[in-house]
Amino acid sequence: GPDDIVAVRTFPTTGPVETLDNVVRFFQEEVANNTLQAIGVASFGPIDLDHASPTYGYITTTPKAGWQHTNVVGTLGSRLGVPVGWDTDVNGAALGEFRWGAAKDADPVVYITVGTGIGGGAYVNGSPVHGLIHPEMGHLLVPAVDGDTFPGVCPYHGRCLEGLASGPAINARAGRPAKELAPDNPIWELEAQYLAMAVSNIMYVLSPKRVVLGGGVMEQRQLFPRIHHHVLRLQNNYLRHPILQQNIASYIVPPGLGTHSGVLGALELAKLAATAS
Repeated sequence: GPDDIVAVRTFPTTGPVETLDNVVRFFQEEVANNTLQAIGVASFGPIDLDHASPTYGYITTTPKAGWQHTNVVGTLGSRLGVPVGWDTDVNGAALGEFRWGAAKDADPVVYITVGTGIGGGAYVNGSPVHGLIHPEMGHLLVPAVDGDTFPGVCPYHGRCLEGLASGPAINARAGRPAKELAPDNPIWELEAQYLAMAVSNIMYVLSPKRVVLGGGVMEQRQLFPRIHHHVLRLQNNYLRHPILQQNIASYIVPPGLGTHSGVLGALELAKLAATAS
């Protein structure tokens, strides 16, 4: 858990060969006396989670250059000789936040990350949601805010949620990164409205008991009160529950684990993999 982290290393996600070499080297250097029992990977996607599929453990149709059809689980499992827990980065973050963080014991929970892309993971009835492939909440189709003619940056859908509200979308709108924008920049109002639309749609579909919003863009904490306001406006008193009417700030929340949500979720995936083996 959060109190048991003994070593952390961060390195750039370059090509798959170099990156996976760095992962293997990390464990080989840090783990002595063959004490490694399993590892967990919470990966960007899309990924193959179907154990019956010939490409289980692969990153599949990702837009990240060079990573298409990369066998992550097979590579790490064979080189390290241990079971590999495997899920999406956002499912891992949802699991971490459920286990130790801002969504502790809140089932169902949804975790949405807003950064270089937008993704969402769900933990429902004791398990991360997979399904046909896995949730892709960042590609929800949302209506344009009145007067917003921005074409979007998603290479697949243009004006989906990721195309309109991700970090690269903010950069394209403003001509500079989100972290350089003043808290009162009008782009934040647009951002809050699009994220509120997405959260409202997810609330209708999954009825989560907590929604956690993380990622680099959500470090702009001034977004949270705006999102709370617009979710209530969009809901128009349709979903009636005391937490929504009386304390929505405790329902749509930042991560309790900070930047370690996904890492801790991956550790839980490793524990589950070790148990299963």
